Amino acid sequence: MKNTLSLIILFLLSLFSNSQTREFETIIDLNATEVISQGKTGTCWSFSTSSFLESEIMRLTGKTIDLSEMYNVRHTYPKKAWNYVMRQGKAQFGEGGLAHDVINSVSDFGLVPNQVYTGLNNGQNQHNHSKMIEALKHTLNTYIKNPKNYASNWETEVENILDTYLGQDISTFNYNGVTYTPKSFLEMTKINPKDYITITSFTHKPYYTNFILNIPDNFSNGLFFNVPLNDMVDIVNHALKEGFTVELDCDVSEKTFSSKYGIAIIPEDNNKTLKALTSVVTEKVITPEFRQQEFENYNTTDDHLMHITGMLQDQNGTSYYMVKNSWGENSERVSNGGYIYMSVPYFRLKTISIMVHKDALTKKVNKKLKSM
Repeated sequence: MKNTLSLIILFLLSLFSNSQTREFETIIDLNATEVISQGKTGTCWSFSTSSFLESEIMRLTGKTIDLSEMYNVRHTYPKKAWNYVMRQGKAQFGEGGLAHDVINSVSDFGLVPNQVYTGLNNGQNQHNHSKMIEALKHTLNTYIKNPKNYASNWETEVENILDTYLGQDISTFNYNGVTYTPKSFLEMTKINPKDYITITSFTHKPYYTNFILNIPDNFSNGLFFNVPLNDMVDIVNHALKEGFTVELDCDVSEKTFSSKYGIAIIPEDNNKTLKALTSVVTEKVITPEFRQQEFENYNTTDDHLMHITGMLQDQNGTSYYMVKNSWGENSERVSNGGYIYMSVPYFRLKTISIMVHKDALTKKVNKKLKSM
């Protein structure tokens, strides 16, 4: 009888523990601007990296500035177009990009506040680039098919299309009573593009070396510093503890990535997807080998960029990252005020790369980087 009672108690405890609703406690919550929407565009790379730079400006100057995402987009499309034409159309041309594309734009063209360049032209109140992409592709493909007999200059046509849909480029503007150029505004923000580094972790390249990651949106052949998986996690944890936010590029195609529930996890049992979204479940142990396998078989792809701004713990002491998304703040499909609470196993498996300020690196990785 005693043994039977003990078994019943253990069963009930197990049943209870397996149906726990997550209760979160905020551990780190760093300064970030409000959640906004990228609209009907594939420009998460600019929205997330601009948010990352806004937090950097807060950290460096104490100022809160709403940066123009579309200014970076406006100056990135001509580079994409050049790459597409020079590869004779045998490359991806679309709305996607990466964090270093924003940094490259900032380095070449500076920064501007959103109030002087919204990218909302022709009476628009929401970003939608479908017609712009259609017009750009038509121009580029027409040139590629018959470049010798093309009647006009394709580069000028690209600029004209961007002017029509996003607005003309700007050389000077007034902000808080001061006249700036984009470059002088960048100087005021204290952002130095050379201070930022992209980190990744894959086994097909040597650790502690730079390499070009062959993913479709890396049209600019940006370099990634490759580190062991544990090091990449350590970098994020160290950065957050030291007051640095982190730019994140990851896969969001998993059924257990949900903006509706505001959660991203990797349950050990693939049959517990729905339960995992609402209740505490055991998660998979993610090894570098499994991570590499999922990348090579395309289960992990370069889907979406977001912004890590803090850390939480659930009632069992399990850590999650506070990830700022760009799908809006309030709707039936969005919870947590537009944030995703991402588990460490999800991060370990589904992260393509991160970007951080070099001062946010751990001593170990910083030493390796300097020894190159």
